[in-house]
Amino acid sequence: MSSDIRRIVATDCGSTTTKAILIEKSDQTGEYRLVARGEAPTTVERPFEDVTLGVVNSITELEEISESKVPEGFEVGRRNLLKDGIVWRQLKLGKRDSAGVTGSLDASDLYVSTSSAGGGLQMMVAGVVKAMSAESAERAALGAGAILMDTLAVDDGRKDYQKVERLRQLRPDIILMSGGTDGGTKSHLIEMAEVVRRADPKPRFGDMKLPIIYAGNKDAREEVRKVLGEGIALQIVENLRPTLDKENLGPAREEIHEMFLEHVMQQAPGYSKLLQWTSEEVMATPNAVGKLLKEYAENEKINVLGVDIGGATTDVFSVFLTPTGERIYNRTVSANLGMSYSICNVLKEASVDNIARWIPLEIDPAEVRNRLRNKMIRPTTIPQTYEDLLIEHAVAREALRLAFLHHKSLARNLVGNAQQRDVGQIFNQDQSGESLVRMMELDMIIGSGGVLSHAPNRAQSALMMMDAYQPEGVTMLTVDSIFMMPHLGVLSEHHYEAAKEVFERDCIVKCGHCISPVGIGKEGEPCVTVSGDGINTSVPFGEILVIPCATGEFKNVEITPGKNFDVGAGKGKVRAAKLEGGTVGIIIDTRGRPFSVELGAVNRIAKLRGYLQAFGLPLPK
Repeated sequence: MSSDIRRIVATDCGSTTTKAILIEKSDQTGEYRLVARGEAPTTVERPFEDVTLGVVNSITELEEISESKVPEGFEVGRRNLLKDGIVWRQLKLGKRDSAGVTGSLDASDLYVSTSSAGGGLQMMVAGVVKAMSAESAERAALGAGAILMDTLAVDDGRKDYQKVERLRQLRPDIILMSGGTDGGTKSHLIEMAEVVRRADPKPRFGDMKLPIIYAGNKDAREEVRKVLGEGIALQIVENLRPTLDKENLGPAREEIHEMFLEHVMQQAPGYSKLLQWTSEEVMATPNAVGKLLKEYAENEKINVLGVDIGGATTDVFSVFLTPTGERIYNRTVSANLGMSYSICNVLKEASVDNIARWIPLEIDPAEVRNRLRNKMIRPTTIPQTYEDLLIEHAVAREALRLAFLHHKSLARNLVGNAQQRDVGQIFNQDQSGESLVRMMELDMIIGSGGVLSHAPNRAQSALMMMDAYQPEGVTMLTVDSIFMMPHLGVLSEHHYEAAKEVFERDCIVKCGHCISPVGIGKEGEPCVTVSGDGINTSVPFGEILVIPCATGEFKNVEITPGKNFDVGAGKGKVRAAKLEGGTVGIIIDTRGRPFSVELGAVNRIAKLRGYLQAFGLPLPK
């Protein structure tokens, strides 16, 4: 029973670092809280080649920390979480003294883990129509935690021999094949199967057969199986697009996850030993993050946008309510946008001018380019001066913005929906469904990753997210404090209440609600008035104002926009809202939507410095 679980250990075996957390149930409040966090280098490389060594090292740190430093309300003392070199688990039922305190500090009741120690899941998808079945396959692969290497389609403009070369070069872990509605044409699917067979791609690990998931026209299954032959580990699931107006991603995503566990994670040294230690199945790290956000959004009845910006990749997650009442989860990976190893890809994709426009001082764009190249050469360095930090934050804005654009391009309603498209539009690749990401309906943004989680001031994180995402209406801005969303994601699968309590109290840090009127006006003209609960302030167009308000402090207000502005109720219409503060406060952003900063603008630097002043941030000299 979940009510019997009082102590939980969770680990995340990353590609470079293994992170462990210890969660306990307070006997005073009955709430689950984070007690300790430890980390150690991941040990999949030589000379160790055993992922469990890093797990043991990180949990040893939990034991040592708990010996002297635990939150108020928890018993100080060493938690003996390891026994004979393995994770010690036992359900400590009935072991409480007369004061109601758990009598034993030994062992945990539940041990769960996530892993991306094999380098992540690398996939290719193959479809018939690039804007339809191939795009559905992309959503299925990305939602299952994969890094998408390439998308092949019959109409992608490449010759068969080029597709064969591409398959041989990339060597994906898994290929997902889709296409055709049930009962439709089969010839294109057979052609794609022939391309895969001729390429005969070899997986990255071992000498196993390459796993292929077929999620296309059910009538073509046997012909595709026959064409692929015995050299392929083929798994057949339900069609991703059984009809033009229906998308069924669940079975393919579940099969991708199963194949990843069976074919890819198993290749990580020591993984089979880790499986024996855990209470439940190990989950892929990005899959766990998505799982947590989806569960949280569905249970709290909110729309959520999350981002994890790393050194090499940027993941974007979203959960939005559709007109049919269903909450749709989407995830995308921008595998070439990151803050260290991929920083020059951001420079290439965004251009040096777009990065330089966010820097609040006079600086030669060539100087910015050279500094970023130095960062690429030494990717593990951190900013040494305030100027360096401002440049890094400028890069982060562009990486976040580009990854978000990529996400919006995939998180769409179905192209080819018979109720929304005519036949001529169905096969027009330039036509795509309406984006599911509707910023005016967004309730919460969660920022994660080093540049956001470890910014010297939470206000810097809030400003980066505001500039990159341009929230509309009323949106809560939050930051993942120490990146434990993967741990809580796998925990939510088995004990949601514990995961939710730790997520809200120890994981995310609320910066505060942000009010952002949509519309464009002239500098200084009336834009929005906020009144109620001791607040009565009007903010003209083109400014940022921060109202002090702490986390857990609520204000019931009326938001009155100018006649050309909208805060969610319509142009010029009043909206009632319950606002909460945070580490920053309640933020009013009247810079307009859409909002843009131009490098050549006369007053650009003065405006950027004004935004920093509004948040109480230091100005560069």
